[in-house]
Amino acid sequence: MCGRFSLAVTLAAIEEQFGVEGIPQIASRYNIAPSQPVLAVVNDQGSRRLTHFGWGLVPSWSKAFKAGLINARSETVAEKPSFRAAFKRRRCLLPTDGFYEWQGTGKTKQPYFIHLAEHQMFAFAGIWERWQGSDGSELDTCAILTTSANEMMRPLHERMPVILDAADYDLWLDPEEDASVGHLLQAYPAEQMTAYPVGTWVNSPKHEDPHCQDPAPEVLDLDL
Repeated sequence: MCGRFSLAVTLAAIEEQFGVEGIPQIASRYNIAPSQPVLAVVNDQGSRRLTHFGWGLVPSWSKAFKAGLINARSETVAEKPSFRAAFKRRRCLLPTDGFYEWQGTGKTKQPYFIHLAEHQMFAFAGIWERWQGSDGSELDTCAILTTSANEMMRPLHERMPVILDAADYDLWLDPEEDASVGHLLQAYPAEQMTAYPVGTWVNSPKHEDPHCQDPAPEVLDLDL
C-alpha cells in the first residue's frame, strides 16, 4: 500500500519532469498524509495541467462526503464500483520523490523511506473523482494504485504503489486508452529502487520537515 509520501523538489524539476508551465509556488512536503491536498497532473483537453486533489477518493455516487479510499488495487480497479469510472476516464499522475512504509508487527514498527536509486522524482499512477454536494459544491479526490511488491519492497510490505515510467505518462493520462493501460500496472524494477530506515519522527502526520527522512539511529539488518 501507500499511506505516506514526499514531494520535496524544485519547481523547475516539476516543470521539466511533467512538461507543465506556470506552476505556482509550492512548499516542500516531506510527509504527505491521507486527507491532505496533493499535487496532481491531469489531461486537460490534450495538454497536461497541474491541480490539487484531496488524498482519499470519494465516489461521485456517494451520498455524503466522508473519508475516502487512499489506495486502489490495480488488479480490480477496472471492476470495483468505487473506482471503475475514474479508471476509465479520470487517471492522473501524482508527483513524488519517495514514500514511506513501516516494517514490523505489534507496537514497534520501523519506518523506511523508499525512493529511486538515483534520487530522481517520479510519479504514482493515480485516479481521481469529482463529488458534488447537495448545495452544488464540488470536491475532487484521488487514490494511488497499488500492485504486488517487488523483491526490494517485499520485506517491508506485500503491496507497493504503481510507479510509472516517464515514457508512459501520456498513455496513462489519455482517457481514450483505458483498455491498453493494464500492462503499466506492474511492480517497478527492484534494482532501480532503494530504501533506508528513518526515525520515528515521520510517524506523526503533523511533522512535515526534512527530519522525516533522517536515517534511523540504528539500522535494522534487512536485506534491502
